[in-house]
Amino acid sequence: MRLFDLSLRFKLPLWGGGLIIATALTLSTSYVVQAWDNLNRDLLQNAEDIGRATAHALFPVMLHDDVWDAFEVVSLPFVANPGTALIDSLVVLDRTQQVYVSSQPQEFPMLSPVVALGEDFAAVGREMPKAADADVFVHNVTGAQRIYVALPIASEGVRLGTLIVTYNKSLLWQRFSLILSRSLWITLLVLAVLLPVTAYWGRRMMLPMQMVTERIKRIGSGELDDIDTGLYPYGDEVGQLFSAYEAVLLKLREKAEFEKEMVKSERMAAVGRLTASIAHEINNPLGGMLNAISTLKRHGSPDPVTQKTISLLERGLSQIRETVAALLVEAKVKSRPLEASDLEDVRILVAPAAQKHGAHLSWSVTLPATVAIPSTLIRQVLINLLLNAITAAGQGGQVAVRVLVSEARFVLVVENSGRSLSPEQLARLFEPFTSFSETGNGLGLWICYQIVTQLGGTIAADSSMELTRFTVLIPLDTMHDSSLAQNLPD
Repeated sequence: MRLFDLSLRFKLPLWGGGLIIATALTLSTSYVVQAWDNLNRDLLQNAEDIGRATAHALFPVMLHDDVWDAFEVVSLPFVANPGTALIDSLVVLDRTQQVYVSSQPQEFPMLSPVVALGEDFAAVGREMPKAADADVFVHNVTGAQRIYVALPIASEGVRLGTLIVTYNKSLLWQRFSLILSRSLWITLLVLAVLLPVTAYWGRRMMLPMQMVTERIKRIGSGELDDIDTGLYPYGDEVGQLFSAYEAVLLKLREKAEFEKEMVKSERMAAVGRLTASIAHEINNPLGGMLNAISTLKRHGSPDPVTQKTISLLERGLSQIRETVAALLVEAKVKSRPLEASDLEDVRILVAPAAQKHGAHLSWSVTLPATVAIPSTLIRQVLINLLLNAITAAGQGGQVAVRVLVSEARFVLVVENSGRSLSPEQLARLFEPFTSFSETGNGLGLWICYQIVTQLGGTIAADSSMELTRFTVLIPLDTMHDSSLAQNLPD
């Protein structure tokens, strides 16, 4: 796998860490180089200051040829700063380039020619300017152990000799190594703080994006997983990505639910057309058989066994006719508008059933004089829903009916206590011949669904541990009444 194919969880910390390391090394190198330059500059400045002061003090001493006082002058820097002086030695040459006096007489004896002091001293003697007003001369050869700074001992155009200030490079490197060590430790400390912070920040930033990526990959397989927005509660691009994913997820779920309802509606419509066709085909021979039995009962003289058999056939065929009639639902039948008395009739009709099952019936109906929807069909829907609710509520159960009418729609709500419906039952509730009780045939709710759908409305069911609710919404021809909508059932 190539480096650029790695996950951003790794690339971002690596890039950030590499940038931090490069920046730290660049700054540290710049600081070390600057420190080396400053150290050299300070050393030369120190040599020049000490050399000028010493040369100025030596001029009158050499003028009077006082060697002892000259020795005290060149020894003073070492006496004033014992063990801490940067200077390695001070050597005074006379006009003949012989040692006049030095801070280390054993190493640089008096009257020794400069060429006898070593190659570096000889080079200084050859290369340094001889004029009385000559400037400071620095001799620093790579590989040499010392740095040599030569200053003229002169006054008013008279040059009596030369002062050579020597520095041991080991002392310079000691100071530089101390600065280098401190710089290295500071750099390591900064890296020890910034690298873990960068790694954590990179993981913290990329983990939400990884989660979004993984969930987007699974969308094609139908897995629509939510993301905890608390993982990244900020409003930057990553937070906006979270919000965009949630918005897309909501749209996909709405689309899936819509497609599910479409498939269900198409399946129900296909089943409705099929059952209606079958019912029409059954009705013709069924009517003929019932007429034949009726004729036989009126004009025949059957014996008791035959009479009993005929009665059994008649009851069976009558049950088939009722089932077929239930399948032939047509919402566009001629019917008068719905009135309050129609709903009161339904209440009277179902009261014996409620009393038989021991269910308490609660009734709340708000209805104008007439509502422009077929009364027969609404009565049939309400009766079917109520009988199912009473049966489901059982002994001591509660059944509630609420009806509200606005200028925009007719709302019917039937609720009952008792055993709740499972999600699997709710998904198939309005399919024909899907019964969830021992006594029903599964056609009642399917008939309700057909009637409401053909009237342009919707019927929905929801169930919890406390109650099961059926809600019927049928649009009317006029505009929506907003004041009543606030009082509609949840």
